[in-house]
Amino acid sequence: MAKLIVSLSPHAHGSDTVERNMYGVIIALVPALLVSFLYFGIGSAIVCAASVAACVFFEWAITKYLLKRPTSIADGSAILTGLLLGFNLPSNLPVWIIIIGALVAIGIGKMTFGGLGCNPFNPALVGRCFLLVSFPAQMTSWPQVGQLASYADATTGATPLSIMKMAVKTEQASYLNELPDSFAMLLGNVPDGAGTIGEVCALALLLGLAYMLWKKIITWHIPVSIIATVFVFCGLLHLACPYYADPVSAILSGGLMLGAIFMATDYVTSPMTHKGQLIYGVCIGLLTVVIRNWGSYPEGMSFAILIMNAFTPLINTYVKPKRFGEVVKK
Repeated sequence: MAKLIVSLSPHAHGSDTVERNMYGVIIALVPALLVSFLYFGIGSAIVCAASVAACVFFEWAITKYLLKRPTSIADGSAILTGLLLGFNLPSNLPVWIIIIGALVAIGIGKMTFGGLGCNPFNPALVGRCFLLVSFPAQMTSWPQVGQLASYADATTGATPLSIMKMAVKTEQASYLNELPDSFAMLLGNVPDGAGTIGEVCALALLLGLAYMLWKKIITWHIPVSIIATVFVFCGLLHLACPYYADPVSAILSGGLMLGAIFMATDYVTSPMTHKGQLIYGVCIGLLTVVIRNWGSYPEGMSFAILIMNAFTPLINTYVKPKRFGEVVKK
Protein backbone atom coordinates (compact mmCIF):
# COMPACT_ATOMS: atom_id res chain seq x y z
CA MET A 1 0.00 0.00 0.00
CA ALA A 2 1.34 3.43 -0.94
CA LYS A 3 2.11 5.70 2.00
CA LEU A 4 0.80 9.25 2.17
CA ILE A 5 3.56 11.46 3.51
CA VAL A 6 2.34 14.71 5.02
CA SER A 7 4.76 17.50 5.84
CA LEU A 8 4.73 19.43 9.10
CA SER A 9 2.32 22.32 9.54
CA PRO A 10 1.48 25.00 8.57
CA HIS A 11 -0.44 23.72 5.53
CA ALA A 12 -1.84 25.83 2.71
CA HIS A 13 -5.20 24.85 1.25
CA GLY A 14 -6.45 25.88 -2.17
CA SER A 15 -8.80 24.90 -4.96
CA ASP A 16 -6.11 24.74 -7.66
CA THR A 17 -5.78 21.50 -9.59
CA VAL A 18 -3.85 20.57 -12.70
CA GLU A 19 -7.09 20.11 -14.63
CA ARG A 20 -8.51 23.47 -13.51
CA ASN A 21 -5.41 25.38 -14.58
CA MET A 22 -4.95 23.55 -17.88
CA TYR A 23 -8.54 24.01 -18.97
CA GLY A 24 -8.42 27.60 -17.69
CA VAL A 25 -5.55 28.36 -20.07
CA ILE A 26 -7.44 26.62 -22.89
CA ILE A 27 -10.43 28.89 -22.24
CA ALA A 28 -8.10 31.90 -22.31
CA LEU A 29 -6.90 30.81 -25.76
CA VAL A 30 -10.44 30.76 -27.20
CA PRO A 31 -10.53 34.46 -28.29
CA ALA A 32 -7.28 34.07 -30.25
CA LEU A 33 -8.54 30.78 -31.71
CA LEU A 34 -11.77 32.37 -32.91
CA VAL A 35 -9.88 35.28 -34.47
CA SER A 36 -7.58 32.84 -36.27
CA PHE A 37 -10.66 31.12 -37.76
CA LEU A 38 -11.94 34.54 -38.82
CA TYR A 39 -8.71 35.51 -40.57
CA PHE A 40 -7.37 32.16 -41.84
CA GLY A 41 -10.53 30.06 -42.10
CA ILE A 42 -10.10 26.40 -43.00
CA GLY A 43 -6.30 26.55 -42.78
CA SER A 44 -6.39 27.49 -39.11
CA ALA A 45 -9.00 24.82 -38.36
CA ILE A 46 -6.98 22.07 -40.05
CA VAL A 47 -3.69 23.00 -38.39
CA CYS A 48 -5.13 23.34 -34.87
CA ALA A 49 -7.26 20.19 -35.12
CA ALA A 50 -4.37 18.13 -36.46
CA SER A 51 -2.00 19.42 -33.79
CA VAL A 52 -4.37 18.74 -30.88
CA ALA A 53 -5.36 15.30 -32.17
CA ALA A 54 -1.74 14.26 -32.75
CA CYS A 55 -0.56 15.48 -29.33
CA VAL A 56 -3.39 13.69 -27.52
CA PHE A 57 -2.75 10.49 -29.48
CA PHE A 58 1.00 10.45 -28.88
CA GLU A 59 0.60 11.11 -25.14
CA TRP A 60 -1.97 8.31 -24.87
CA ALA A 61 0.17 5.88 -26.86
CA ILE A 62 3.40 6.65 -25.01
CA THR A 63 1.88 6.41 -21.53
CA LYS A 64 0.00 3.21 -22.36
CA TYR A 65 2.54 1.24 -24.39
CA LEU A 66 5.96 2.65 -23.47
CA LEU A 67 5.65 3.95 -19.91
CA LYS A 68 2.91 1.39 -19.12
CA ARG A 69 1.00 3.58 -16.72
CA PRO A 70 -2.49 5.12 -16.68
CA THR A 71 -3.02 7.68 -19.40
CA SER A 72 -2.95 11.35 -18.44
CA ILE A 73 -4.81 12.88 -21.38
CA ALA A 74 -7.79 13.82 -19.21
CA ASP A 75 -5.80 16.49 -17.35
CA GLY A 76 -5.88 18.74 -20.44
CA SER A 77 -2.11 19.19 -20.74
CA ALA A 78 -1.89 17.34 -24.07
CA ILE A 79 -4.77 19.40 -25.49
CA LEU A 80 -3.06 22.59 -24.32
CA THR A 81 0.26 21.53 -25.84
CA GLY A 82 -1.50 20.77 -29.12
CA LEU A 83 -3.22 24.16 -29.17
CA LEU A 84 -0.03 26.06 -28.36
CA LEU A 85 1.92 24.12 -30.97
CA GLY A 86 -0.78 24.87 -33.54
CA PHE A 87 -0.72 28.55 -32.56
CA ASN A 88 3.01 28.61 -33.36
CA LEU A 89 2.56 27.28 -36.90
CA PRO A 90 1.56 28.93 -40.19
CA SER A 91 -1.98 28.19 -41.37
CA ASN A 92 -0.83 26.43 -44.56
CA LEU A 93 1.52 23.88 -42.97
CA PRO A 94 1.03 20.31 -44.29
CA VAL A 95 -0.53 17.86 -41.83
CA TRP A 96 2.38 15.41 -41.99
CA ILE A 97 4.76 18.12 -40.74
CA ILE A 98 2.33 18.98 -37.94
CA ILE A 99 2.30 15.32 -36.85
CA ILE A 100 6.10 15.27 -36.71
CA GLY A 101 6.05 18.42 -34.59
CA ALA A 102 3.50 16.89 -32.22
CA LEU A 103 5.60 13.74 -31.85
CA VAL A 104 8.67 15.81 -30.97
CA ALA A 105 6.70 18.06 -28.60
CA ILE A 106 5.10 15.20 -26.66
CA GLY A 107 7.63 12.40 -27.13
CA ILE A 108 10.86 14.37 -26.70
CA GLY A 109 9.80 17.60 -25.04
CA LYS A 110 7.51 16.05 -22.43
CA MET A 111 7.25 12.28 -22.00
CA THR A 112 10.99 11.54 -22.31
CA PHE A 113 11.49 13.40 -19.04
CA GLY A 114 8.63 11.61 -17.28
CA GLY A 115 5.57 13.60 -18.31
CA LEU A 116 3.85 16.68 -16.94
CA GLY A 117 5.83 18.36 -14.17
CA CYS A 118 9.17 16.84 -15.12
CA ASN A 119 9.92 18.50 -18.47
CA PRO A 120 12.63 21.22 -18.32
CA PHE A 121 11.55 22.85 -21.61
CA ASN A 122 8.19 24.01 -22.91
CA PRO A 123 6.99 21.05 -25.05
CA ALA A 124 5.14 23.13 -27.64
CA LEU A 125 8.22 25.29 -28.23
CA VAL A 126 10.42 22.22 -28.50
CA GLY A 127 8.18 20.99 -31.31
CA ARG A 128 8.01 24.40 -32.95
CA CYS A 129 11.77 25.00 -32.94
CA PHE A 130 12.42 21.48 -34.23
CA LEU A 131 10.13 22.14 -37.18
CA LEU A 132 11.65 25.58 -37.75
CA VAL A 133 15.13 24.07 -38.05
CA SER A 134 14.01 20.99 -40.00
CA PHE A 135 11.51 22.62 -42.39
CA PRO A 136 12.54 26.30 -42.61
CA ALA A 137 10.83 26.98 -45.95
CA GLN A 138 7.44 25.61 -44.89
CA MET A 139 7.70 27.19 -41.42
CA THR A 140 8.40 30.67 -42.79
CA SER A 141 5.73 30.76 -45.48
CA TRP A 142 3.08 33.12 -44.13
CA PRO A 143 -0.43 33.12 -45.71
CA GLN A 144 -2.11 36.46 -46.15
CA VAL A 145 -5.09 37.32 -43.96
CA GLY A 146 -8.55 36.78 -45.42
CA GLN A 147 -8.02 33.59 -47.44
CA LEU A 148 -10.77 31.71 -45.61
CA ALA A 149 -11.20 28.90 -48.13
CA SER A 150 -7.49 28.44 -48.90
CA TYR A 151 -5.11 25.99 -47.30
CA ALA A 152 -2.28 24.43 -49.28
CA ASP A 153 -2.50 27.01 -52.09
CA ALA A 154 -2.71 30.10 -49.89
CA THR A 155 -0.95 33.24 -51.14
CA THR A 156 1.91 34.26 -48.87
CA GLY A 157 3.42 37.63 -47.98
CA ALA A 158 5.96 39.45 -45.82
CA THR A 159 5.35 39.76 -42.08
CA PRO A 160 6.04 42.91 -40.04
CA LEU A 161 9.04 41.16 -38.48
CA SER A 162 10.60 40.47 -41.87
CA ILE A 163 10.15 44.14 -42.77
CA MET A 164 11.86 45.16 -39.51
CA LYS A 165 14.67 42.70 -40.20
CA MET A 166 15.25 44.17 -43.65
CA ALA A 167 15.40 47.70 -42.20
CA VAL A 168 18.07 46.63 -39.71
CA LYS A 169 20.00 44.59 -42.27
CA THR A 170 20.16 47.43 -44.80
CA GLU A 171 20.23 50.22 -42.19
CA GLN A 172 17.45 51.93 -44.13
CA ALA A 173 14.63 53.38 -42.02
CA SER A 174 12.48 53.79 -45.15
CA TYR A 175 11.58 50.08 -45.01
CA LEU A 176 9.66 50.75 -41.78
CA ASN A 177 7.15 52.82 -43.76
CA GLU A 178 5.80 49.49 -45.06
CA LEU A 179 4.77 48.42 -41.57
CA PRO A 180 1.03 48.32 -40.79
CA ASP A 181 -0.12 50.87 -38.25
CA SER A 182 -0.24 49.86 -34.60
CA PHE A 183 -4.04 49.65 -34.47
CA ALA A 184 -4.08 47.23 -37.40
CA MET A 185 -1.48 45.01 -35.69
CA LEU A 186 -3.45 45.17 -32.45
CA LEU A 187 -6.52 43.79 -34.25
CA GLY A 188 -4.56 41.49 -36.56
CA ASN A 189 -5.82 43.22 -39.69
CA VAL A 190 -2.48 42.92 -41.50
CA PRO A 191 -2.92 42.83 -45.30
CA ASP A 192 0.20 40.80 -46.07
CA GLY A 193 1.65 37.89 -44.10
CA ALA A 194 0.43 38.06 -40.52
CA GLY A 195 2.60 35.32 -39.03
CA THR A 196 1.59 32.20 -37.15
CA ILE A 197 -2.00 31.31 -36.31
CA GLY A 198 -1.88 32.40 -32.68
CA GLU A 199 0.04 35.64 -32.99
CA VAL A 200 -2.25 37.35 -35.51
CA CYS A 201 -4.32 39.41 -33.03
CA ALA A 202 -2.67 40.99 -29.98
CA LEU A 203 -6.01 42.16 -28.60
CA ALA A 204 -7.35 38.59 -28.41
CA LEU A 205 -4.21 37.50 -26.55
CA LEU A 206 -4.61 40.39 -24.10
CA LEU A 207 -8.18 39.25 -23.43
CA GLY A 208 -6.75 35.83 -22.58
CA LEU A 209 -4.24 37.47 -20.24
CA ALA A 210 -7.02 39.38 -18.47
CA TYR A 211 -8.98 36.15 -18.00
CA MET A 212 -6.01 34.27 -16.53
CA LEU A 213 -5.17 37.14 -14.18
CA TRP A 214 -8.82 37.30 -13.09
CA LYS A 215 -8.91 33.57 -12.41
CA LYS A 216 -5.45 33.77 -10.78
CA ILE A 217 -4.10 31.11 -13.12
CA ILE A 218 -0.94 33.18 -13.60
CA THR A 219 0.49 36.36 -12.08
CA TRP A 220 1.51 39.53 -13.90
CA HIS A 221 5.23 39.22 -13.26
CA ILE A 222 6.41 37.25 -16.32
CA PRO A 223 4.27 38.80 -19.10
CA VAL A 224 4.66 42.37 -17.83
CA SER A 225 8.43 42.06 -17.30
CA ILE A 226 8.90 40.65 -20.83
CA ILE A 227 6.76 43.30 -22.52
CA ALA A 228 8.25 46.15 -20.48
CA THR A 229 11.81 45.01 -21.21
CA VAL A 230 11.16 44.79 -24.95
CA PHE A 231 9.48 48.21 -24.89
CA VAL A 232 12.40 49.89 -23.11
CA PHE A 233 15.16 48.13 -25.09
CA CYS A 234 13.48 48.74 -28.46
CA GLY A 235 12.73 52.33 -27.49
CA LEU A 236 16.40 53.01 -26.75
CA LEU A 237 17.45 51.37 -30.02
CA HIS A 238 14.89 53.39 -31.98
CA LEU A 239 16.08 56.64 -30.42
CA ALA A 240 19.71 55.79 -31.18
CA CYS A 241 19.12 54.53 -34.74
CA PRO A 242 15.83 55.24 -36.56
CA TYR A 243 16.10 52.06 -38.65
CA TYR A 244 15.21 50.01 -35.55
CA ALA A 245 11.43 49.63 -35.20
CA ASP A 246 9.53 51.67 -32.65
CA PRO A 247 8.73 49.83 -29.39
CA VAL A 248 4.96 49.64 -29.94
CA SER A 249 5.39 47.92 -33.31
CA ALA A 250 7.96 45.57 -31.80
CA ILE A 251 5.57 44.52 -29.05
CA LEU A 252 2.55 44.03 -31.33
CA SER A 253 4.42 42.09 -34.02
CA GLY A 254 5.46 38.47 -34.16
CA GLY A 255 4.97 36.04 -31.33
CA LEU A 256 5.92 38.33 -28.47
CA MET A 257 2.44 38.57 -26.97
CA LEU A 258 1.74 34.87 -27.47
CA GLY A 259 5.07 33.90 -25.94
CA ALA A 260 4.94 36.33 -23.03
CA ILE A 261 1.37 35.45 -22.01
CA PHE A 262 1.00 31.74 -22.79
CA MET A 263 4.43 30.18 -23.36
CA ALA A 264 6.79 31.80 -20.87
CA THR A 265 4.25 31.46 -18.03
CA ASP A 266 4.25 27.66 -18.15
CA TYR A 267 4.25 26.45 -14.53
CA VAL A 268 6.81 23.70 -14.97
CA THR A 269 9.46 25.60 -16.91
CA SER A 270 9.32 29.03 -15.22
CA PRO A 271 10.69 30.14 -11.82
CA MET A 272 8.62 29.63 -8.69
CA THR A 273 9.09 32.97 -6.91
CA HIS A 274 7.99 36.42 -8.05
CA LYS A 275 11.55 37.73 -7.90
CA GLY A 276 12.73 34.83 -10.02
CA GLN A 277 9.91 35.41 -12.50
CA LEU A 278 10.94 39.05 -12.93
CA ILE A 279 14.55 38.05 -13.61
CA TYR A 280 13.32 35.37 -16.02
CA GLY A 281 11.03 37.79 -17.85
CA VAL A 282 13.66 40.53 -18.21
CA CYS A 283 16.17 38.05 -19.64
CA ILE A 284 13.60 36.70 -22.13
CA GLY A 285 12.83 40.25 -23.26
CA LEU A 286 16.51 41.10 -23.75
CA LEU A 287 17.25 37.87 -25.63
CA THR A 288 14.22 38.35 -27.86
CA VAL A 289 15.34 41.81 -28.95
CA VAL A 290 18.93 40.64 -29.49
CA ILE A 291 17.89 37.67 -31.65
CA ARG A 292 15.32 39.68 -33.62
CA ASN A 293 17.78 42.43 -34.53
CA TRP A 294 21.12 40.65 -34.81
CA GLY A 295 20.31 36.96 -35.19
CA SER A 296 19.62 34.90 -38.30
CA TYR A 297 15.86 34.60 -37.67
CA PRO A 298 13.46 37.57 -37.65
CA GLU A 299 11.73 36.14 -34.56
CA GLY A 300 13.53 35.31 -31.33
CA MET A 301 10.77 34.71 -28.80
CA SER A 302 10.75 30.91 -28.97
CA PHE A 303 14.53 30.60 -28.69
CA ALA A 304 14.65 33.13 -25.85
CA ILE A 305 12.08 31.21 -23.80
CA LEU A 306 13.82 27.86 -24.34
CA ILE A 307 17.18 29.37 -23.34
CA MET A 308 15.70 30.76 -20.13
CA ASN A 309 13.89 27.45 -19.47
CA ALA A 310 17.38 25.98 -19.12
CA PHE A 311 18.32 28.68 -16.59
CA THR A 312 15.16 28.25 -14.49
CA PRO A 313 16.78 25.82 -11.97
CA LEU A 314 19.64 28.28 -11.44
CA ILE A 315 17.21 31.17 -10.96
CA ASN A 316 15.22 29.10 -8.45
CA THR A 317 18.42 28.36 -6.55
CA TYR A 318 19.48 32.01 -6.56
CA VAL A 319 16.16 33.39 -5.29
CA LYS A 320 15.31 30.48 -3.01
CA PRO A 321 13.40 31.89 -0.01
CA LYS A 322 14.69 31.43 3.51
CA ARG A 323 13.25 28.51 5.42
CA PHE A 324 10.82 29.33 8.19
CA GLY A 325 12.85 29.84 11.37
CA GLU A 326 16.20 29.70 9.56
CA VAL A 327 18.97 31.72 11.18
CA VAL A 328 20.64 34.08 8.71
CA LYS A 329 24.43 33.96 8.96
CA LYS A 330 26.16 37.34 9.00
